[in-house]
Amino acid sequence: MPVITLPDGSKRPFENPVSVYEVAASIGAGLAKATLGGRVNGQRVDAHDLITEDADLVIFTPKDEDGLEIIRHSCAHLLGHAIKQLFPDVKMAIGPTIDNGFYYDIDLEQKLTDEDIARLEARMLELAKTEYDVVKKNVSWQEAYDVFTARGETYKLEILDRDVPKDATPGLYHHEEYVDMCRGPHVPNMRFCLNFKLMRTSGAYWRGDSNNKMLQRIYGTAFADAKQLKAYLNLLEEAAKRDHRKLAKKFDLFHLQDEAPGMVFWHPKGWTLWQQIEQYMRTKQNDWGYQEVKTPMIMDRTLWEKSGHWENYRDNMFTTESEKRDFAVKPMNCPGHIQIFNHGLRSHKDLPLRLAEFGSCHRNEASGALHGIMRVRGFVQDDAHIFCTEEQVVAEVAAFNQMLKSIYDDFGFTDIAVKLSLRPEKYAGTLETWNKAEEGLRIALRAAGLEWEELPGEGAFYGPKIEYQIKDALGRSWQCGTIQLDYVLPERLDAEYVAEDNQRKRPVMLHRAILGSFERFLGILIEHYEGSFPTWLAPAQVAVMNITDNQADYVKMIEKALREKGFRVIPDLRNEKIGFKIREHTIQRVPYLLVIGDKEVENQSLAVRTRDGQDLGVMNLEAFIAHLTADIARRGRNISA
Repeated sequence: MPVITLPDGSKRPFENPVSVYEVAASIGAGLAKATLGGRVNGQRVDAHDLITEDADLVIFTPKDEDGLEIIRHSCAHLLGHAIKQLFPDVKMAIGPTIDNGFYYDIDLEQKLTDEDIARLEARMLELAKTEYDVVKKNVSWQEAYDVFTARGETYKLEILDRDVPKDATPGLYHHEEYVDMCRGPHVPNMRFCLNFKLMRTSGAYWRGDSNNKMLQRIYGTAFADAKQLKAYLNLLEEAAKRDHRKLAKKFDLFHLQDEAPGMVFWHPKGWTLWQQIEQYMRTKQNDWGYQEVKTPMIMDRTLWEKSGHWENYRDNMFTTESEKRDFAVKPMNCPGHIQIFNHGLRSHKDLPLRLAEFGSCHRNEASGALHGIMRVRGFVQDDAHIFCTEEQVVAEVAAFNQMLKSIYDDFGFTDIAVKLSLRPEKYAGTLETWNKAEEGLRIALRAAGLEWEELPGEGAFYGPKIEYQIKDALGRSWQCGTIQLDYVLPERLDAEYVAEDNQRKRPVMLHRAILGSFERFLGILIEHYEGSFPTWLAPAQVAVMNITDNQADYVKMIEKALREKGFRVIPDLRNEKIGFKIREHTIQRVPYLLVIGDKEVENQSLAVRTRDGQDLGVMNLEAFIAHLTADIARRGRNISA
């Protein structure tokens, strides 16, 4: 007689094994109708899976994140159902969920066209409107193998051969005549899958291996209702307008080209923007007690073997050979920082030691994964490592939280989500050390006044970590900052210090970044502000324009005075109408436009406008400098993107 405990603590006894759906029905008909599945003792299950013993139960509906993921996963199966009807010879590979949607990889000889995608979408809707039940059957490995052999599904057979133990009972989901294999859970009825959109297609190697066949990947999105779907599609439309690649071309910031895949050519305006951020971060790090270092770009294979990167990360590293020695271009900075720590005997009095580097790293990302400057092969991190004692960890993490919040405020990001990733199933070190480390991170987060979500099992094997997600002007979340405890790398690379008792001890190593990759963070900023950067970041802060040649000398004098104060100025002495000049600099999002006519020359004044069309009136140079200085000092605070 199972007793079911619900999230509110209430308990419901049942005479016989009971399904999630039946528990929901015992609560109310409305909940039963909305039930998609559930979580039983932490495991996600289908709505009709039986619970045979006492259990904690969370019921999923379309209002839940878990429920939405079930809908999206089932839409991938719905896509498979439609493809098989329209293209019977297609071979089905995999169809997982992803952020905001799903995809299915298929092996089809003909290349899908936009017209084919439209037909698929229409057929999916036809099938979903029939509201057929999805039937799950757990079968033996051999029975599953026989089913897919009869259907000629070679990719499913390979999955069974390589990934499914012979004693397993894989789940087969029957969508009328279409059968798919999946862990699930899935919707009990296709009436939940009416609000979807197929987005695009791309190529994808089977199992992500370029030695395998290139498949066609069909991407889609799905939501619980039509209103949510429409809002998301509108968001994508707005995001397309803000695409950093388009804006980079419009504002002449950078470009990419085939001869350097995943590498960025920064133009003067873009590099000016980069330099403002780098110099700002350098000042901040100095203020918070970091010492800047620089480590080699290429290091011998032996170091990467000691660190574990050669074994676990080699496929993502660029390697070379010289004089019969193997070298790797660094994919990360941490082993190099430990070499600096190890150079000379350290005392407990030297700790905490905070080493920071604007480290240039390279990772051999798959070409299909590259995306503008958001995903590149060559990038720079605002990387730092803190070497400290266990007793210093809480204070260091607390200080990092304060530093991070201050920096995000300056860039205009105030909505920060914090995730605390906890001990995974396989971990290094002792349980006692992990418990102490996790609680230390919690104490540091509380001290910073931050709320956080805990993710059990999501920590790295070498230590727990905190991740920080910023939300941009479109409400999209971006994971940028992180701080991670590492008990493993100091051990592997023999880092040690002399403790107060004169014994040699290993330091705790904190890996931390705030912006993450500069390239990616700049891409986020470009899209967040749509090119209208806060004045402190803008590549050009002021444009000074004359109406006729009579004011040329005064324009040059104003330019010189502003440059001497450190402002970034564009003098516009072209023989063009003033309206044309104003319009052009407004389009280029220059924050301040100074118009100089005969009256301004006579009165030694400036007519000041903003890129938003606001007329600030006439002021003298001293007043404008004071105004500009105050604007820059605010940085990105209280600025709407």
